Amino acid sequence: MSTARSTPMTLPGDPPGGRRAMWVWGIGVAVYFVAIIYRTSLGVAGLDAAERFHINASALSTFSILQLLVYAGMQIPVGLMVDKMGPKKVLILGATLYTVGQLGFALSGSYGMALISRALLGCGDAMTFISVLRLGTRWFPARRGPMIAQIAALIGMSGNLVSTLVLARLLDTLGWTPTFAGSAVCGIAVIVLVLLFLKDHPEGFEPAPASRPATGGGYVRQQISQCWREPGTRLGMWVHFTTQFPAMFFLLLWGMPFLVEAQGLTETAAGGLLTLIVVSNMASGLVYGQVIARHHAARMPLALGTVGATAALWAAMLCWPGHAPMTLLVLTCVVLGTCGPASMIGFDFARPANPPERQGTASGIVNMGGFMASMTTLLAVGVLLDATGDNYRIAFATVFVLEALGLSQILRLRKRAARRERERTVASRVEAVHVPV
Repeated sequence: MSTARSTPMTLPGDPPGGRRAMWVWGIGVAVYFVAIIYRTSLGVAGLDAAERFHINASALSTFSILQLLVYAGMQIPVGLMVDKMGPKKVLILGATLYTVGQLGFALSGSYGMALISRALLGCGDAMTFISVLRLGTRWFPARRGPMIAQIAALIGMSGNLVSTLVLARLLDTLGWTPTFAGSAVCGIAVIVLVLLFLKDHPEGFEPAPASRPATGGGYVRQQISQCWREPGTRLGMWVHFTTQFPAMFFLLLWGMPFLVEAQGLTETAAGGLLTLIVVSNMASGLVYGQVIARHHAARMPLALGTVGATAALWAAMLCWPGHAPMTLLVLTCVVLGTCGPASMIGFDFARPANPPERQGTASGIVNMGGFMASMTTLLAVGVLLDATGDNYRIAFATVFVLEALGLSQILRLRKRAARRERERTVASRVEAVHVPV
């Protein structure tokens, strides 16, 4: 049906795509891939970090909380930077910061130094994904936007496999400093690739001078307020908020301790389940991307279905008397793997709601949602574990509170955003017919 598509097959001024686009965009994705390795490296080193720095659960969670606090706080500034400077400069700065942060974490001998290093890492990490999204919109036709974004997230998520399969083994054999310092080489490599080969846009597709952002506080306030006034931007943020965080906080820090200490699994078995989340994420990302690219009406059912399935299995896992059976743990991890692709739907609500010159800012607002939720959950779980004597059932129930909050906002905004998007679609079609290209 024609109503299933909200994006026309071709638009005036669309970039051509092709091999050159894949090559340039692939370099940007490589920067994001390395950022994910660094971001998730603490997830397999949590117990080692607690021993190295002699810290409790709350202090351990502070690593990830600070990293995500910096990440979330940087999203709108980074979006503005991408709109003004272009993705190449922002990617160079981001890769430099996260490489310095990873190296500093490797050499840290104190808890304070390690915190500073994770903050630097979070700052650099914050600059990667929005830049990659902007590269996708500048190098590929609009109709391929949802699929390109899902593939970028899929490849980035595979960096988690490097953490769970490679870094975990290297920590056991080489130790803390050689493992983290050696991984910093990857950051240096992608910086060189960006400097030598990445371009902001194809030849002949440079943004028009009239669309170039201005400067000053007035411009910043205007960009943010105009993005925020769009219901699609706010809906996208809440979709990202509600769908991303269950898998994020589980992979980032608390999954391994929960599976080992609360479920009685070996570290090898727990690592296998964490890997399953990543594999499920990659497989479901392809499916979600294809479905949404062809049927934009499927965005909301997919997002709500993912939230419902996650909540149901999370409740079953926590309420099971004693250790949950492996079948339930496996099924839960498979569903947690769909949280990442579902969070990408948030960008598909914000993208049609904003013109090209606001895409970076809008993406920053959306991306802030899931990381704010993840940060809140990391903090709450750490505090509750210390307060309850490591009662994971109580601590992990935090997930339901945030899901309820996000779901209420999604239901409140969805009709308004859909109506506004239909109005924009009609206006775009009228303009395409009456304005000569």
